[in-house]
Amino acid sequence: MSDSLTLKPIGFIRTGKRVKFQALHQPAEGEVETNVLELLPGLNFEQALQDLAGFERVWLLWWFHRNETWRPLVMPPRGPARRRGVFATRSPHRPNPLGMTPVRLLGVKGRTLVLGACDLVDGTPVFDVKPYVPAYDSFPGAKAGWIEEVDTVVNAPALFTVDFSEQAELQARWLRETHGVDFTARLVELLSRDPTPHRTRRIRKRKSGAFEIGCGAWRAEFAVGGQAVTVRALETGYPLRFLTREGYEDIPDRDAQMAFLARWPEILPTGDDEKRLKAE
Repeated sequence: MSDSLTLKPIGFIRTGKRVKFQALHQPAEGEVETNVLELLPGLNFEQALQDLAGFERVWLLWWFHRNETWRPLVMPPRGPARRRGVFATRSPHRPNPLGMTPVRLLGVKGRTLVLGACDLVDGTPVFDVKPYVPAYDSFPGAKAGWIEEVDTVVNAPALFTVDFSEQAELQARWLRETHGVDFTARLVELLSRDPTPHRTRRIRKRKSGAFEIGCGAWRAEFAVGGQAVTVRALETGYPLRFLTREGYEDIPDRDAQMAFLARWPEILPTGDDEKRLKAE
């Protein structure tokens, strides 16, 4: 048997989620969200979609196209900072970076699928669509290994309260009202559970003693005192030299970040940012 196989995408999904921070690790079923899977033309996919409209959900098989390497041990975003075998996780850092997601099917139009909430970033290549059959695909009583332990902690009441300083509140309101950018709900969710440094959750301690968390194209500086977290300030995820550099026009929220730096010029990423950005 050949040691290599050839796979070709059947289409690409459009979700509007340009950074991984916006794509939850599992679809948020409670969110009102519409995504579109556009199948490629000229391959008779219109016929292939016949009879699919009667299903409430479908499986998407797709490719983690932003990953270039794999790791035998990975650190899941949920739970303590502990590495686990990649095959015991849903990590994208796999030998063959295949992903699978069950999503709600809202409609079929020609060679386009209208889908509900999903965990895919915009432009993800999709290899296959399969109907979700509850009688075969659902095993609610199955054991979930270490995830059951983590879920017990996650489902418990949040351990930390999260407040915003006057400046951070002003910055969040300005971003929301002037550029439609709002990542505070996800920020609060992460920090209220566990604000300790964690590589996958992009939390680290600064040389100053404060902490920072990466929020997609943005960052937040915060402090921890007892069970209270205070978000001191919001910051751009990229320094001005990156935002104005030729070839970087596709940086997420680029215009909003440049306007933010014009509004708060003292909030400038410094130190080892270039090294960090290359690593991300």
